[in-house]
Amino acid sequence: MNIYTRKIRWKFILFLSAVLIALGSLFYTNKLIRQLKQEEKNKVELWAKATEQLIDLDITETDFGFLFEVIENNNTVPVILVNSDNEIISTRNLDPAKENNHDYLARKLKKMKKQNEAIEFSISDNRNNFIYYKDSILLSKLELFPFVQLGVIILFILVSYFAFSASRKAEQNQVWLGLSKETAHQLGTPTSSLAAWFELLRMKDLDEKILKEFEKDVTRLEKITERFSKIGSKPSLKTINLFNVITRAVNYIKSRSSENVRFNVSFSEEDELNLPLNAALFEWVIENICKNAIDAMNGKGIININVQDNVQVVYLDISDTGRGMNKLKFKTVFKPGYTTKERGWGLGLSLSKRIVEMYHGGKIFVNYSEINKGTGIRIVLKK
Repeated sequence: MNIYTRKIRWKFILFLSAVLIALGSLFYTNKLIRQLKQEEKNKVELWAKATEQLIDLDITETDFGFLFEVIENNNTVPVILVNSDNEIISTRNLDPAKENNHDYLARKLKKMKKQNEAIEFSISDNRNNFIYYKDSILLSKLELFPFVQLGVIILFILVSYFAFSASRKAEQNQVWLGLSKETAHQLGTPTSSLAAWFELLRMKDLDEKILKEFEKDVTRLEKITERFSKIGSKPSLKTINLFNVITRAVNYIKSRSSENVRFNVSFSEEDELNLPLNAALFEWVIENICKNAIDAMNGKGIININVQDNVQVVYLDISDTGRGMNKLKFKTVFKPGYTTKERGWGLGLSLSKRIVEMYHGGKIFVNYSEINKGTGIRIVLKK
């Protein structure tokens, strides 16, 4: 399991835990709401029973006092009392300023009929009255609370997730920067020593071909050391010919790849397109993309390199005839740790993105890809 897969798994566990906590909290809140609804219904039913008994002339004075107290204690639940002809007799706990407004009372009655069933009680042998009610203001606010609660939980999850990701990313950056600096430092001493030995060997009249290959390897080590030393610090950009940079990178990859890999470029060695670049780092970008393309083609296919010179920007397109990828992977391939190789580190395209976007102010992205037909990477550079 690679680094990227482990990160995805931990993020999923974090998200799932937050969802379970949110669902548990919502379930408990909804349970409380149902209990309060039942209590309010019981309160209205008691209010109706008290009203019904007040109509009975046989009850004692003590009973009157108790019943009036029951009725008076209903100061939270809005109710409307109507007769059998659906005419409003009285109201309670509605807006006092609108109690005589017929349209207002009609709208409230309509809402109450939709929200709760009427409570029926008799006032005589042949006549019944009905009490309609709706949830109290407190209960109405409580019903909105789960949504507010869910919003707060989602916000907390997002903030925690981004804070966690930012913290891990900053930590990883520091590790990679430290590793890069240390690698450059460790490579510097033997590389300098090899360069000195090369000068000594040159004076020994050895085979020129051997010396030339030795010089190439020393130069390559010096370039690698320079690249690692510049990671983490802003490199200097010089106006140089883009075509020369691409040609050097392609020639290096070509000399170390199979004859079954063919490189097609849209320019000649005489062409010139000057841009502000750091040659050592930008060659690294071209090499990384081409290496990934060769891996995607299993060492056999065509790599096309095309440059379009527009008014304000330059498009550099590198495409292959490899296995391709689905659209879900278009952004994933640039994340640190993502790789399809068993022994890969998943850093090539991540470093390329950093070099292009952070150091050169450009853009790099998957321009297109089709399964079993190939992939195209586009680099956009400002002129």
